[in-house]
Amino acid sequence: MSEELLINVTPMECRVALIENGTANELFVERTVKRGLVGNIYKGKVVRVLPGMQAAFVDIGLSRTAFLHINDMVWPRNQPTPNVFELLQPGQILTVQVMKDMLGTKGARLTTDLSIPSRYLVLMPFGSYIGVSQRIEQEEERERLRNIIESIQAEHQLPGSVIVRTAAEGVEDAALAQDMAYLNKLWEYIQRKQSSVLVPSLIFEELPLPQRVIRDLANENTTKIYVDSREIHGKLKDFVDEFVPTMQDRLLHYPGERPIFDLYNVEEDIQKALQTRVALKSGGYLMIDQTEAMTTFDVNTGSYVGGRTLEDTVFKTNMEATQVIARQLRLRNLGGIIIIDFIDMQEAVHREEVMGQFEKMLERDHAKTKITQVSELGLVEMTRKRTRESLEHLLCESCPTCQGRGYVKTAETVCYEIFREILRYARAFQSQSSFTVIAHPAVIDRLLTAEAPAVADLEHFIHRVIKFQVENLYTQEQYDVILS
Repeated sequence: MSEELLINVTPMECRVALIENGTANELFVERTVKRGLVGNIYKGKVVRVLPGMQAAFVDIGLSRTAFLHINDMVWPRNQPTPNVFELLQPGQILTVQVMKDMLGTKGARLTTDLSIPSRYLVLMPFGSYIGVSQRIEQEEERERLRNIIESIQAEHQLPGSVIVRTAAEGVEDAALAQDMAYLNKLWEYIQRKQSSVLVPSLIFEELPLPQRVIRDLANENTTKIYVDSREIHGKLKDFVDEFVPTMQDRLLHYPGERPIFDLYNVEEDIQKALQTRVALKSGGYLMIDQTEAMTTFDVNTGSYVGGRTLEDTVFKTNMEATQVIARQLRLRNLGGIIIIDFIDMQEAVHREEVMGQFEKMLERDHAKTKITQVSELGLVEMTRKRTRESLEHLLCESCPTCQGRGYVKTAETVCYEIFREILRYARAFQSQSSFTVIAHPAVIDRLLTAEAPAVADLEHFIHRVIKFQVENLYTQEQYDVILS
């Protein structure tokens, strides 16, 4: 399968699309003003030691001093927890890494136990062990990965602990060796910078999005990496020359006048990925509902009647849906619990083929997925690792009209709420003042037409006059009842 990476850069944001066989399957967005500090390494100075909290405040050059707790420091773990004064003194120079961003009035949280990630591995320079992600469940694979890392470290006399990430499952020796070489070069660079910069200073900044995607996604299937910014292309060229030399001839500057995302229809795909309904080529469709608890996919035949029998129509719709669902999971970056309601199939062989096809489609996913068989209710239950915010949460916010519910009360319902409110006020206030109702045009229109008899009855019942006033800025659910 051929892959291309499209990198679109503007002063406000950077967007990257992963194109597989001409189709956008993954999208990454990084806003300039929202770049976090997590992963950054600083040379800082201890400002104040807090013995009662076993912690210290450290100046790393930010607007607020950062917080360092003793549990986040390097010291022999087989010994009792030392007093913070045994490890830190005011004015002491430290190399620290941000593990939690600044929040409100609180400064960033730091650690001295540095960790440097690559695509398959994490190097922890001050440790002395090899760990394997718990998500890699097969013991044979865990042992294989552990032996490979031990061999590479012994051959090149590389220091530190190495954690094998989930993405390394099934990866060949050569790719792991390349990752280790990258991490070793990066650690040598950090050490050189550490000894030459002033205090406080940034030593190492977690890679920007373009470099990260090349580090994490570029592989032997990547045929082209297009960048539409000449400046970023120059920076990426230096990065590739130093750390990923196999990509040198594949990194290209895109000078075209037509936006590169338009050229590959990525903009259109983004807009479609924010919709709840996704059409299938056959005429069927998916309904996708993303909630806080889970995401659901509902498969429907729609207008498709191309099968010889109903079972054949259902089977073909479900087979097509497996490909579209797998793509939407990646494009929308949906994580957590996912429920898929395929159309019921009577024949067991069809159910097995659909599940086999779906599992095959999920093999291309960079995020770890775990899928179960069809439940008694005919639902497929699966999980997908949350790697970053979903596209919807990144690009959208809750609707101010419906508050994220996806629906609003009808004008009829709001009219009846207004009637109840007027009755409440009439009982509470015995004066003969009239009432003025201020509401959305659709609500006022209904009060003056379909609900006019009810309004007249209510006026007679409470012995008050009810007036109406349109407010175009109100939502359909908003209204005010005023004594006038």
